[in-house]
Amino acid sequence: MDENQETRHYPSFHQRYAGYDRIMGNISWLLIALVTLDIKLMPNEHASLFFLAVFCVLLFFYNINARYGALSSKYSPFKTFVDLMVFLAFIVAVCWYTGRITSPFMSLIYLVLMATSLTQGRRVTYFMAVLAISSYVLLASEEFKGLNDFLTHTLELFPFMLIAHLGAMLAGETESARREVERLSLTDEVTGINNMRNFFILANAQEKLSKRYNRPYAICMIDADNLKKVNDRHGHLAGTELIRQVAAMIVSTVRGADICARYGGDEFVIMFTETTKHDVIAAVERIVSNMATTPFAFEGVMLSTTLSAGLAGYPEDGGDVRTVMANADEAMYVSKRTGKNRLTVFNSTMYGNSLGKHDEGQPLR
Repeated sequence: MDENQETRHYPSFHQRYAGYDRIMGNISWLLIALVTLDIKLMPNEHASLFFLAVFCVLLFFYNINARYGALSSKYSPFKTFVDLMVFLAFIVAVCWYTGRITSPFMSLIYLVLMATSLTQGRRVTYFMAVLAISSYVLLASEEFKGLNDFLTHTLELFPFMLIAHLGAMLAGETESARREVERLSLTDEVTGINNMRNFFILANAQEKLSKRYNRPYAICMIDADNLKKVNDRHGHLAGTELIRQVAAMIVSTVRGADICARYGGDEFVIMFTETTKHDVIAAVERIVSNMATTPFAFEGVMLSTTLSAGLAGYPEDGGDVRTVMANADEAMYVSKRTGKNRLTVFNSTMYGNSLGKHDEGQPLR
């Protein structure tokens, strides 16, 4: 995944692993509580009690640091993996002093395997299964006194392998479903480009970068001129195809780092990142002119449309994304009123709809 894609998926990614982090914290406190209860209620040797208390103290301080200390805001698959490794080591160490394979805590290894499958994916789940099996062999090493004992304990390993395999399969299906739900929630179903929810997530992140590092950006509003005419003459399916064609033209022209979205109906918005509005005039004019000269086929009929566009930039035309968008939208309506099939660059004299001669959009030739 490239840097731009990572940025686009960052909000949901961050929220997901923040949720996992809270769950890992709850599991930590649960493990400490269970072992503390065992120390209180179950008969143990003095040395065992000492080591169990040490393990609980170590897990306590790890959890405090991971959840409330220097690592508290670091959410990632690696941190969750480290949590799971710590849990496995804690469970194996506790089992060693509470009966080994007969320990009441032995079944908690299954918890680690299932948590791994739900948060880490197949490869790490299989790796954790190997560690779990190795831990079981270590704990059962004193029981291997003959071939029958070896075969018996080998059969007892199958639940670990089965849980790991089923967990990995379920994790794959869950991840595919999650990605599809995420895609549907962030993209426009007609065009496949960003919807406005995702646009504002990405644009607001870019706005913060622009303000922090004093970088410009430009926003273009584009509207198809002929949608109503196409709908009336050829039906709404033809209008839908027109919207798709406009989106395809925009995507084929803008850079990968730029952010485009369907604003609604036949209107689109483009955020040109780290560039001024004057630097992207040629790109927007190319979108408008190419759309006017590129008809598309629909049920044996060649259709076409023209575009009206408005362009505004940060910081000269507004101090935030929504203000720059509103001014680009105003410039777009100037293009509509002055003949369509053109780009108008926002000018401060457009406020209040009072147009000067230099504000009028120019038709594209």
